[in-house]
Amino acid sequence: MAEWFLFLPQIRMSTTDVVDRALAAEDAGFDGIAFIDHLVAPGAPAQPLWEAMTIATWVAARTRRLRIGHLVLCDAFRHPALLAKQAVTLQEATGGRFELGLGSGSVPAELVQFGITEAIAAQRHTRMKQTIDLLAGYWDPASEPELPPHPSVPIPLVIGGTGPRILDLAREHATWWNLPATHLDRLTELAGRVGPARVSIQQMVAFIAPGADENSVRERAERRFGYLGGGLVCADAERLRAHFTELADRGAERFYVWFADFADPKTLTAFGDSVITGFPR
Repeated sequence: MAEWFLFLPQIRMSTTDVVDRALAAEDAGFDGIAFIDHLVAPGAPAQPLWEAMTIATWVAARTRRLRIGHLVLCDAFRHPALLAKQAVTLQEATGGRFELGLGSGSVPAELVQFGITEAIAAQRHTRMKQTIDLLAGYWDPASEPELPPHPSVPIPLVIGGTGPRILDLAREHATWWNLPATHLDRLTELAGRVGPARVSIQQMVAFIAPGADENSVRERAERRFGYLGGGLVCADAERLRAHFTELADRGAERFYVWFADFADPKTLTAFGDSVITGFPR
């Protein structure tokens, strides 16, 4: 059964805009929503960007059933003990709707710019592995130091990426492994290297709604996101259903859909009515 998440970078929009999109996604049949975690917007540092855990909490308080997560939280931004507290608080406050997405930091220059760390990639991966081990200990009543309260139900761990170290961590620890949009051509190759972790993919969509001009939609999307290559698909509902069905046949169980029009609520409604509703579950 496929799961549908809205991938919504919280950039260039008000907090009200973010909530409006989350509510539209919930009504449209999406199962969850995922945000990004940066101090400045990647590629657009002058644009406003809301803090990741705060916006997740804000949205969680205003939705009923959407699962809430990130692609992904930057491990270096938070001490593992603080992250453990934040995760279990949000998990319990939402009745089990929080998922912990975790990464080692995709923009090293950002970490240096704000004086967080100058660690190289290998060192950041080592720290991330240590964080995962510490979280398991903090939530285990038999471990020291114990950090109550403990999650009443397990918090799913989402790890994304394609590097060998990330794949090793996903295989050993992840509930979900996510393939970024820029690497969709490697789905079959990499999915076999993550062991029991379930497979999700990030997909940028330029949805051609009924009555829309296909050339205009495609031109605008390719101007904004053409760098994604095959990670951008411009199509109407019928072709999108076929596209996602093919990905599901190759092992994907969850789709993080990233919309080229920044998730206009009308687009989310139309996508839900014509793609999610018509997709074989």
